[in-house]
Amino acid sequence: MPTVKPVAYADASPEVRAVYDDIMATRKIDWVNNMWTTLAHHPPTLKRTWESVKQVMAPGALDSLTKEMIYLAISATNNCEYCIRSHTAAARKAGMTEAMLGELIAVIGMANETNRIANAYQIEVDERFKQVP
Repeated sequence: MPTVKPVAYADASPEVRAVYDDIMATRKIDWVNNMWTTLAHHPPTLKRTWESVKQVMAPGALDSLTKEMIYLAISATNNCEYCIRSHTAAARKAGMTEAMLGELIAVIGMANETNRIANAYQIEVDERFKQVP
């Protein structure tokens, strides 16, 4: 159950509406999702988080699909249902197929398993892996 009620556009302050408008324009959508409408209870956090997400998730050396799939992987590992669902939808919109999702989930599971094994054994890092090319 949510701890606060989302802030609807009609009830938002001008400062919050400006962020909502930027979200809709940037994402080319006609609505603002619950993540942002909940953060609107603290406008400085809303603005700071949106600006960071907008910058980090913009295409760059990594394309949008790759970034969404990475976000999905981290969200799955952190067990964030909201982020799993929203970034699965965004990755699908960016071109992720069911086969890609299946492989991504397999990689997530394998990485979590081998990370835990390496941590449990306290395996020493190979010298070759420590070298920067």
